[in-house]
This record gives sequence, C-alpha cells and structure tokens, in this order.
Amino acid sequence: MTVERALPRRVAVLSVHTSPTEQPGTGDAGGMNVYVAQTAVRMARRGIEVEIFTRATSSEQPATVELAPGATVRFVAAGPFEGLGKDDLPSQLCAFTAGVLRAEARHEPGWYDVVHSHYWLSGQVGWLARDRWGVPLVHSAHTLAKVKNAALAEGDTPEPRVRLIGEDQVVAEADRLVANTEIESKQLLELYDADPNRTVTIPPGVDTDRFRPGDRAAARAELEIDADALVLAFVGRIQRLKAPDVLLRAAAELLARTPSLRGRLVVVVAGGPSGSGLAEPTSLHELAAELGITDSVRFLPPRGGDELVSVYRAADVVAVPSHNESFGLVALEAQACGTPVVATRVGGLPVAVAEGRSGLLVTGHDISDWADALGELVFDPARRERMSGVAAAHAHRFSWDRTTEALLGAYDEARAAFRHRAGGSR
Repeated sequence: MTVERALPRRVAVLSVHTSPTEQPGTGDAGGMNVYVAQTAVRMARRGIEVEIFTRATSSEQPATVELAPGATVRFVAAGPFEGLGKDDLPSQLCAFTAGVLRAEARHEPGWYDVVHSHYWLSGQVGWLARDRWGVPLVHSAHTLAKVKNAALAEGDTPEPRVRLIGEDQVVAEADRLVANTEIESKQLLELYDADPNRTVTIPPGVDTDRFRPGDRAAARAELEIDADALVLAFVGRIQRLKAPDVLLRAAAELLARTPSLRGRLVVVVAGGPSGSGLAEPTSLHELAAELGITDSVRFLPPRGGDELVSVYRAADVVAVPSHNESFGLVALEAQACGTPVVATRVGGLPVAVAEGRSGLLVTGHDISDWADALGELVFDPARRERMSGVAAAHAHRFSWDRTTEALLGAYDEARAAFRHRAGGSR
C-alpha cells in the first residue's frame, strides 16, 4: 500500500565525482550512477523537481542536461576539466560548493526542501549547503572506507585518511543516513558511531522493464557467441576491488580440470579500467595470455541499455567476485534477466543473491573454491534452468519505485525532525 507523503517540491541531489549521464562500467561510473538516475527520474514523475549537481569534466559539456522532464543535471566547474581522480577532488570541494550555492542564490530563499548527497565527497558539500539553506541533509554513502580497507585486494591501495575523516564528519552531520542493507546499517553504527534514530535501510532496485528474461540464442548471435557455448560473464569496472581476475583464474582452473571444455567455454568481460585498474589497463589481457585462455576470453567495452541486457541474457552464469560491494546491482540486473549469479559472500551480495536458489555465494577468493562453484552450475544445466526462474522472481522483489517511495519517506521524516530541532516550521 502506498503511504501518502508530504512530498518535497524540489530536491537538490549532489553527486560530485560522477554524473548519472556517464556510462556505468568505466572510470568512476557504476551502480551509484544508476541509483541517482533511476530515483531522480521516478521522483520527477511524482511532480518533484530534481536538480543533480555534478562536477564538469569537459569544456564541451553544456551547463545543464535534462535527464527526464523535471530532472535536470547541472555541471559545475570545479578545477581542471580532465585528469582529476577521486583522490584529487577534496581540493576542489570549495569550488564545487561555491557553484552549488550560487545556483541556489539565483532563486528566492527556501528554493530546495531537501539535500541528498551521494558518496562522502558530496556529503561534505551537502553538509555546508544544509546549514546555508536551512534544510535537512540526507546522505547515501554507497561505499565505506573502513569497510573497503578491511577487505582490500592484494596490492590495492587503502583509502586515504582524508576520506576516513570526511566520512566521520558526514555521518555525524547528516539528518538521515541511507544504507543499502541491514549489514551496511550495522557497519555505520559500529564503525562510524552513527545515530540509529537517523539511520534507515533502503535497498536499491532494478529496472525490470528493461532487465528481464529474453531470447538467449538471439543475445548470443548479437555477441557472435556459439549457441551451444558455456558462457561465464563479468560486468563492471576493471579494478582490483571488483576482482575480475578471479573469474579468469577460475575459468583456467575449470579448463585444466576438464580439457574437453576448451573451445566451448567462453568468458565475457564487459567493462573498462577504473581506480587502480587505470594504472594497468591491459592487465586482464596479459593475465588471460599468461593463463593460456586468450582464445576463451572476449573483452567488451562498457555497455548500457539493451546491449547490456544482451550480455546478461547470453551468459549461463554471471560472476560477481568483488572484495566489497555495498549492494551489487550487477547481481540484481543479471538475475532479473534470468541468469544465475556466483558472487562473493561480502557486503550486500548475500541480500542481492538468494543463496542456493538464484545463485551461489563463495566465501573468500580461493580459486579452487570459485572453480567449484562455477563448475556446479556449468555442468548442471537443469540446475541452472531451475535457478533462472527463481532469479527473475527474486530480482522482482526489488524495484526503483519501492526505493524511491522509501526515500521520499526518509525525506519526510528528515524534514519533520529538522523543523522540530529548529523550533519552527517551513
């Protein structure tokens, strides 16, 4: 049943380091981009004006882009247009904040009703905007530095101290903290001393109008993959955190165990370098050659829309071997297409995957364990078929409409609490 909310008129959404207009799967674009875009569009459909502020990364970008009627992306000039990574952006937060405040200053006081920041960099800006505008700050972390540092991939660089301090500050200041799962909520409480009365769990969703079961043969024909191939797929950013190398190593192990798979097993890797992967953009190609499986691996650039759907549909199994995931939208999208998932038992993946029914969870990154799990499904088509139906049904439990409705509830509660603390009404 839909609960009647006191809907905000206008929401300022902050996404400093990555724009919802960017293609997920490369650079810093990933599940957060999907989250921001999907919820903004659905709020706009409810008659709420949504303005998304993000950093301009090209001199050719327009000042604004309409994401959908009522949802606008504003590109704020802050520092050099190109060549800045996330670790460089703290030095540009003053410039970004000034741009956001100037945009609001062009309107009458009280233009925005809520500020919703995504990722800690945006939270720093949102904290200042909240105080300047006299409206509540709702914050979504998406990933947490203390959690990432506790589960680093071998050779990966820990998150810097400036982020640890910044996250602590935002957690202390936000009027509502939105966690993707109960696990993340617990991490906020235990690792960041978050106020449980200001912390709410709202799972992300999946666009089931787009991501749904379809013609596997047609998807494979589009990707030029044989109809009778056994297809394992990885979708996402190419970086150590996401651990695509685990899939390649496990595939090599499967081929060593069962040489007859050679020529039939296909590993699809769809994504581009990001984070630590930018320093070694050809590392996966080199690993495939080192493992002797170059002929079995297909590398694809990041794909969106129907092209991404085709990758999910073409796969027999989608692997999500990440060292950390606050939720794991790839797992949800794959299952919505009827494709079972093998994922690491970390973060929100035990929520995104119904273990034993829509996919399998692997503890850790031991290659033998991953080969065992993938092999369970590769060699059992009947089990894959059973999981396929369950996977689609499981994914349908999550929707962006539900996520958006819950966010509007959090906004309403934050506004009420903010007014109460301010001792007045607005």
